[in-house]
Amino acid sequence: MTPASLNHLDLAAPPVVRKISRRSLVVGAIFAVIGVAGAFVFPDGRNQFYRAYLLGFMAWLGVALGSMAILMIRHLTGGGWGMVIRRILGAAMRTLPLLALLFVPILFAVPHIYPWAMPIEAIRDEHIREHLAKNPFVIQHYLNFRAFLIRAVICFAIWNLLSFLLSKWSKETDRRGSPDHTSRFKAVSGPGLILYGFTISFAAIDWVMSLDPSWVSTIFGLVILIGEVLSAMCFAVVVERILFNYEPMSKMLKPDFVHDHGKWMLAFTMVWAYFNFSQWLIIWAGNLPAEITFYLARLNGGWGYIGLILALFHFVVPFVILLSRPFKRDIRKLVWLAVWLMLMRYVDLFWIIEPNFSTTLSLTWADVVVPIAIGGFWLAYFFHNLDVLPLLPAYDPSANEVLERTE
Repeated sequence: MTPASLNHLDLAAPPVVRKISRRSLVVGAIFAVIGVAGAFVFPDGRNQFYRAYLLGFMAWLGVALGSMAILMIRHLTGGGWGMVIRRILGAAMRTLPLLALLFVPILFAVPHIYPWAMPIEAIRDEHIREHLAKNPFVIQHYLNFRAFLIRAVICFAIWNLLSFLLSKWSKETDRRGSPDHTSRFKAVSGPGLILYGFTISFAAIDWVMSLDPSWVSTIFGLVILIGEVLSAMCFAVVVERILFNYEPMSKMLKPDFVHDHGKWMLAFTMVWAYFNFSQWLIIWAGNLPAEITFYLARLNGGWGYIGLILALFHFVVPFVILLSRPFKRDIRKLVWLAVWLMLMRYVDLFWIIEPNFSTTLSLTWADVVVPIAIGGFWLAYFFHNLDVLPLLPAYDPSANEVLERTE
């Protein structure tokens, strides 16, 4: 497509984007009020609220960070599959300032949900209490509020810096005569993916794994990472399906691109299963009491049923379905599996986080209300970001991979 013909092509997001943004904000506000009220009304409501808040925060943070990771992968590899969803990924990535703000309540939750921040006598789990009593050095120099806060600030600073640079250069490609930033994108994306891997590992250890400071897994950061990129790709599929009913996405999104998105979903699903199985296999082979506590808590008290559901419906069933080429090429079918896998991502995080607080399977009111509240605010900001820029950076040299197929 020639530059002259771009003048007649409207790449702006359809009006439905603004409508969804407003409705998401309303939903977020309503559920936030319910969540805050429930924290004061229900027995043990505050602790339930904080636990659910961590669950919801990690779920939506995963979509934002996973989107940034996929965007950097696309800058390194190229391809129309990534160009057609580039602005969707970018809009999700630019929610990181909001997520940094939403992290503040977790700071207030620290003394309520993290054993290392509690007085020794207040820790209910005897195994954790003994472990912390025997390792005062860890509490003094690593697992303390000051270090926890510093590491969180560093993580968010790196993530927001990467988002700023990638967004700044991307916005410039909407103007005629803009310079080619391909080399800049690659220069940032390579080190950026490495930084993402390190920072999300530290964040996963601090924010999730330290809920049980007596347990250690060297692959845990990768388990969280692969879940994030899987949820991000599924989210992109859901959004592109919404936009597919309107121009310009109805013209830009071709079966080949949808097929590629389905293949990414298949790859991430397989790697998720591989990482989780590897963690289990290493712990089983080691047969050390300090390591098996994670699975003992999640295979008893009804939690084992959740693990079975994850094995079947987070891996086996999606894996079999995604082997079908016609299914992966049809956005109207693929979107349903994407929605299902996003639900499984929530279930997976629920299975990782909640057994730290309950020996028997339980789903509280907060586990539903609070993640929806966070999601409402996050989606409102996401769709606002999506509405700000055209759905395609038309003057980026790689845009021709998509634009030429709309003629």
